Formats: sequence, C-alpha cells, structure tokens
Amino acid sequence: MIRAGDMIENPVTGERILFRKTSHETNGEFVLIEAWVRPGGNVAAAHVHPKQEERFAVLSGTVGFRRGRERLVSGPGDRLTVPAGTSHTFWNAGEDEAHFLCEVRPAQQFEHLLETMFSLALDGKTNRKGMPNPLRLAVIAHHHIDDVQLPLVPRWLQTTALAMGAPIGRLFGYRPDYVLVGGPMPAAA
Repeated sequence: MIRAGDMIENPVTGERILFRKTSHETNGEFVLIEAWVRPGGNVAAAHVHPKQEERFAVLSGTVGFRRGRERLVSGPGDRLTVPAGTSHTFWNAGEDEAHFLCEVRPAQQFEHLLETMFSLALDGKTNRKGMPNPLRLAVIAHHHIDDVQLPLVPRWLQTTALAMGAPIGRLFGYRPDYVLVGGPMPAAA
C-alpha cells in the first residue's frame, strides 16, 4: 500500500514520483504527487481520466502538455488543469529535469495504477514505451476502467474488448496489480 513519503520510479518513461498525500490520508478526495521527469521522458501514453481532474503546477524545468487539441509548453510557476474526460499527455520539453506537482481529484485507484505500472517497468515487464503485454494490460485496464481509458476509442468498445481480454489474461496468471517485492521506496532511501 502506498503511503505519503513513498517514492516510485519508472526507468522506461523516465518518471520518478514522490507521494505527498494519498487517498487514505484524504479520505479519497485526492492524491498529491511530486514528480520529476528526466530529459526525453514522458508519460507512457495519451489517456483520459473519465471521472478525475488533474491539476499540474510546474516547479522547475519545462513540461510539454497536450490537453485535448491544445499543445502547451509550461515552465516554473505555470499551472494547468485537465478536466475529467479530457485526453492528455505530458513530456519533458526541455534539456533539464522537469519537476512538478500533480493533484488528482477524486483519488479513486490512481496511486495503485501508478504503483502497478511503475513496478512492471522496474521489473522489465513493459515494452520500450512503458506498456505491458496486451493480455496483462487487459487485466489492468479492465480493473481500472473508471481511472483511465484510451482517448478516441468509445468507452463501450473498450469495456467490451476488456471484458473479453481480461479473463484470458487472468488464465495466464496476470493480476490487476503488480508490486515488486519490498514495494515502494521511502523517499529518504
């Protein structure tokens, strides 16, 4: 279980996250993370949070965002809100490490999804973009359909495809969560 002060890293996407406030601490209202993204790093894929709003505050470096059809480049002091249901992605748009805060409201299972995806990447179980194999992804995405979805693909189609793919993935032993032995690292480590 993720706790405030835990840090996770994704060596594939170049992201490092420190959990400042967790869903447990906020009674599910929000998750607050502090993130660092190395030069050339980015979130694994464009995505939509159907019921969650994301608020970004850039602390240092340069962060590129695509929010819907907008393409933005943000620097220190800039703030950006991504409303629920809006397709978005982000990347380090500079030559130095990017550093920002991100608040996700409501929390739902956001921190568990991050822990699963980052753990898979750390264990070498993702492709070069940070995504697991399709059957494992079907199990994870089916479990997290209210947290994250693909942009452009209608929800009914995603739900139908995942309802067929997830049981096959479970037959192969895949679970909706994946945590490395020892779990997240304390930030002081």
